[in-house]
Amino acid sequence: MVGGVDAAHPEIYAIDSSDNGFADVWHTDVTFMSRPPMGSILRAVHLPVAGGDTNWADSQLAYDSLSAPMREMVDRLTAVHDGNREFGYYLAQRRGGKGNVWEGETVTRLDPVEHPVIRVHPETGRRGIFVNPGFTSHIVGVSDAESRAILDLLYAHLTKPEHIVRHRWRAGDVAMWDNRSTAHYANRDYGSTRRVMHRITLRGDQPFGPAATERGPGPGPR
Repeated sequence: MVGGVDAAHPEIYAIDSSDNGFADVWHTDVTFMSRPPMGSILRAVHLPVAGGDTNWADSQLAYDSLSAPMREMVDRLTAVHDGNREFGYYLAQRRGGKGNVWEGETVTRLDPVEHPVIRVHPETGRRGIFVNPGFTSHIVGVSDAESRAILDLLYAHLTKPEHIVRHRWRAGDVAMWDNRSTAHYANRDYGSTRRVMHRITLRGDQPFGPAATERGPGPGPR
């Protein structure tokens, strides 16, 4: 949704705190598109003296540690993901209504999409929690109160300390993660000091849930 660092490097996205580049909410990247990224590569460019750590939550470990009745319920649910809250203004203002390119197509607006609450990994077959506070708006087919309660429970469970790894950045560090089985959060604890990271996003596939694997052989659609 955001342009590259320059014309020669359109695939590199700069996350710059001096330009409101913060990621201080738990999220899984770009889940508001029908085919969210497979993963990301992040490099430290300019770091504060202290702070700015990144945390990753293991969504598959979090799913495995849910109780059996809760797993049975969330396996059947679908959620809506909406990028307008975070990125709608980029398209409307920064991009001047001209949009940006995603998978070869120009995107001029962000239409909400639906994904399974529990995603089956296309390579391993493991299940993981696939909702996040950054982009998930609500669960389909339940009341607003039920949706809030279920999502709040899943968010709290996903981000329990035993599901999280935290990285303290050093200059030149490079991190890679699987966006299909993690959520992440960047600490905003460095005041007015500048923090710059460069990220490359890797093309992904359309998420599918447990129901898709039960309809036929194989790990499901890709």
